[in-house]
Amino acid sequence: MIDHADDLASVQTATERLLTAAAALDNAAVTQSSRLPGWTRGHVLAHLARNADALVNVLEGRPMYVSGEARDADIERDAPRTLEAHLADLRESGERFRAAGAAPADWSRTLELRNGVTDRAARVPFRRWAEVELHHVDLGIGYELEDLPADFTEREIDFLAERFAGHPGVPSTALSTGNGGIRTTGGEESGGPVAVEGTAADLLGWLSGRRDGAALTVKGGALPSLPPL
Repeated sequence: MIDHADDLASVQTATERLLTAAAALDNAAVTQSSRLPGWTRGHVLAHLARNADALVNVLEGRPMYVSGEARDADIERDAPRTLEAHLADLRESGERFRAAGAAPADWSRTLELRNGVTDRAARVPFRRWAEVELHHVDLGIGYELEDLPADFTEREIDFLAERFAGHPGVPSTALSTGNGGIRTTGGEESGGPVAVEGTAADLLGWLSGRRDGAALTVKGGALPSLPPL
């Protein structure tokens, strides 16, 4: 059962954790490369702020972004700013998201996100939580996948397994962290079933495109190639 109010509180906690960590940087560090190809830390911080506003749009019934080009242009515009400007923007956009999430609403309604993707309103806070947690890791400032809250990691693995279920090009794949629980994903590509086992952090890293899967144990075939998120 999704508890959007609990997820909103988790977003706030994760945002404060990221802001505290980012505040220890300086302007030069903001211009340095993040772990995302082609993006500096400034790009990551700018994206996080604009994503908060985009999800406010979603919650309030507007298009998430005017266009993909406008989304990219806003990130490029904001990336070179000073650390102080980034932190202020993250706080203010985060507060706008918190306020939108606190407003009375039908949380069972279906909303449209990017590229025709739809989801229940109740899952939007978790989507924001994932943005904050994973991009905190992407900053490369000492926060790793192993540091993510355990409940978040388990839910994000579930979310990504659901996302890749039935995806063309992905064979039937069973995911396990060795604790007895198994998730299945893929299923449209010939071959398999493939069994993939590893720590929760390594599984999440592979599913989210942040690790190459070298630390995982694979049986029944090669490690599947996953489409980009």
